[in-house]
Amino acid sequence: MNSPKKDADDDVPVKDPVKYGELVILGYNGSLPSGDRGRRKSRFALYRRAKANGVKPSAVHILNTPQDGKAVHSRGQHSISFTLSRNQTVVVEYCHDNSTDMFQIGRSTESPIDFVVTDTSGGGKEGEDPSIAPSTISRFACRVVCERSPPYTARIYAAGFDSSKNIFLGEKATKWKNPDGHMDGLTTNGVLVMHPEGFPEDPKQGLWREISVCGDVYALRETRSGPTRGKLAEGESSALRDGSLVDLCGATLLWRTGEGLMRSPTLRHLEALRQELNASRPQCPVGLSTLAFPSLPRSHSLEERQPWVYLTCGHVHGRHDWGQRSEGVAQPREGEGSTTRRECPLCRSVGPYVPLWLGCEPAVYVDAGAPTHAFVPCGHVCSERTARYWAETPLPHGTHAFRAVCPFCSAALSTPGWTRLIFQGPID
Repeated sequence: MNSPKKDADDDVPVKDPVKYGELVILGYNGSLPSGDRGRRKSRFALYRRAKANGVKPSAVHILNTPQDGKAVHSRGQHSISFTLSRNQTVVVEYCHDNSTDMFQIGRSTESPIDFVVTDTSGGGKEGEDPSIAPSTISRFACRVVCERSPPYTARIYAAGFDSSKNIFLGEKATKWKNPDGHMDGLTTNGVLVMHPEGFPEDPKQGLWREISVCGDVYALRETRSGPTRGKLAEGESSALRDGSLVDLCGATLLWRTGEGLMRSPTLRHLEALRQELNASRPQCPVGLSTLAFPSLPRSHSLEERQPWVYLTCGHVHGRHDWGQRSEGVAQPREGEGSTTRRECPLCRSVGPYVPLWLGCEPAVYVDAGAPTHAFVPCGHVCSERTARYWAETPLPHGTHAFRAVCPFCSAALSTPGWTRLIFQGPID
């Protein structure tokens, strides 16, 4: 997990690159359903580039004619254009910054985008065909700028530069002039950020805020794409912390710092926990068969010895047909259980009966504890502290709602959002 990818798109120098951190899309449990390919993957590692590519504001131009615009853009510099009216545009030119590296995130597959992100639907599936369900993620959604020197601070900004090195805020975009005279604005659906305190040792959720194109922090608008910006959040910063969440209106990204990743569990550690759990030989109280979680690479399809759970009480069984309360049990997919209500043979409680799946994305774990709890209703298994943290962390949903979701599949959680698992040990 901590080794650099040999991927030209990441511009990774060969010798011991500094790792700024990783962005992980919530809801994919370790990889995209269709597989991670090139710039389209479930996680993106940010390394110090061989050559700095950051930019910083320099000259400001007030343009009154289209000819003025052509003259400015012909310089080939990065720029942000604020259209105030048909006759007036303010263009802020950016010049090269030797002290920073810039990484861009968005839906576009054009070359300026380092990390291609598409909509995440509940259940850990990539977004539907865009022609059927238009994406709400911007083509050039945001950019992360990392300082090349310690402490390697990473800051987030709304919007990314397109293939012509421009960010364009049209007449209808929310924009304004700050008291100090510089222009700023918001993207259509906004880039929202939540910085937790004390992540991961003793995490406490922070407030969701909106980040402007120039990196200032604001209270949320009344609705996601409302015309009026929120109040400036005085003293708050766009600097990402370990555990910060970035919502792009269609996908939520988790930021883990390089230092934080070194302290978090690895896939090897999760595999050891799986083997330890299987070595205890949990049994199905009805079929008296030994249950076993499949190995992590194969943990996306049902297997014969797969553990199942009654979500109401937490009793773990094998798959059986005892205690059905309705007909027509459909074959569940990962992150989905039958909606059939079943009666637990041990305690007679009635509720959903679903297969258990191990959470395979190490970055979302807040500790390296044993897999003792499962999210409700999807059945993804993780440590108790991890389950409690995500069940208490509301993520943006729709135009102005929030809801807690499973970090492994993005299924909306019930209340409470987790259950403690009760395994039956071997009789012998």
